[in-house]
Amino acid sequence: MELFFALLVLILIMSIVGFVSMKVDKVKAEKNKWRIKESTLLLIALFGGALGSFLGMQCFRHKTKHIKFVILVPLFLIIHILLLALYIWRFLI
Repeated sequence: MELFFALLVLILIMSIVGFVSMKVDKVKAEKNKWRIKESTLLLIALFGGALGSFLGMQCFRHKTKHIKFVILVPLFLIIHILLLALYIWRFLI
C-alpha cells in the first residue's frame, strides 16, 4: 500500500505541474513569448500529470484545438485511472 500512496503523491505533484504548465504556456502564447514545447507538455501528462493537464486545457482553453492534445491527454488520464484501479483491485483480491 505504501507504493500506492507514493503513486498518488506522484500523480498529485505531476498534476499540479501539468495544470501550471498549461497556464504558463497559455500566458506566454498570448504575449508572443517563449513557449513550452508540446512534447514537454505531453510528457508531463504521460508521467502522471494527465489530470492537471486536462483540467488546465479546459480551464484556460489551451491546446483544445490541437488533435494530439485532445486525444492523448484524455487517453493518458484513462490509462492512469485504469492502472490505479487495477492496482487497488489486485490488493482487494
